[in-house]
Amino acid sequence: MAISRAQLLKELLPGLNALFGLEYARYGEEHKEIYETETSERSFEEETKLSGFSAAPVKNEGQAIRYDNAQEAWTARYNHETIALGFSLTEEAIEDNLYDSLSARYTKGLARAMAYTKQVKAAAVINNGFNNGYQGGDGVSLFNTAHPLINGATNSNTPSTAADLNETSLENAVIQIAAWTDERGLLIAAKPKKLIVPPALQFVATRLLETELRVGTTDNDINAIKNNGSIPEGYTINHFLTDTNGWYLTTDVPNGLKHFVRTPLSNSMDGDFDTGNVRYKSRERYSFGWSDPLGMYGSPGAS
Repeated sequence: MAISRAQLLKELLPGLNALFGLEYARYGEEHKEIYETETSERSFEEETKLSGFSAAPVKNEGQAIRYDNAQEAWTARYNHETIALGFSLTEEAIEDNLYDSLSARYTKGLARAMAYTKQVKAAAVINNGFNNGYQGGDGVSLFNTAHPLINGATNSNTPSTAADLNETSLENAVIQIAAWTDERGLLIAAKPKKLIVPPALQFVATRLLETELRVGTTDNDINAIKNNGSIPEGYTINHFLTDTNGWYLTTDVPNGLKHFVRTPLSNSMDGDFDTGNVRYKSRERYSFGWSDPLGMYGSPGAS
């Protein structure tokens, strides 16, 4: 439906001092703090995890060497979504000099809506990360205590008991990440990189990562997390996380959370011959998801 003069009556009258409501500031591209971004030239993308070899056994004198098998473990799939939004102005609204003022304002409004949607889509992967209704290539949720491995064991990228963000839980996360293995049980030397928190935890994160001494104690001990450089990239706030108690760590494990761009954001306009209306459209196509769940660690918080 086109925007008509009846919907913009005040803008046709003299004495209007200001138009407001479309000029709010917006949060930046916060998904870039979490996702690797790649381009895509297909309708979907798939990434397959490979299993390497187990630890080498001792070969006793005179015995044959043991041969091992490599295989595919599982495949992650990214299905791109098309995101589009538009508006149109009636021919009469354009004739009455609303075109110049409104087209600029509403195209900014389109840009804001498209950017907001992208951040919601990106955060949804994490917001649904503990829900087994949203499964990855290995058949379980993003954050799970039992990511299956080829050798029959499991990896866990969440605490066995949900924990709020504090010194103990953060130290335990660093220790847990260091114990991750590959599909055959070999240690992978994984390390945390960055802490991701909702706005409600920003002050807790500052105290944990940026103070020289331990938090919440009268002991004159150093802050081991800061001193050891355990979270080298510090923390960042994601304003689109819905759990005010949840906290997350990105890791240096490659091919973790990914953002595929199939079609970059584009804007276009055209006129309709029958009505004389002018239409504006913004469109992009992308997907958010994860390949290796060990690219991230998360806790929903205890409360």
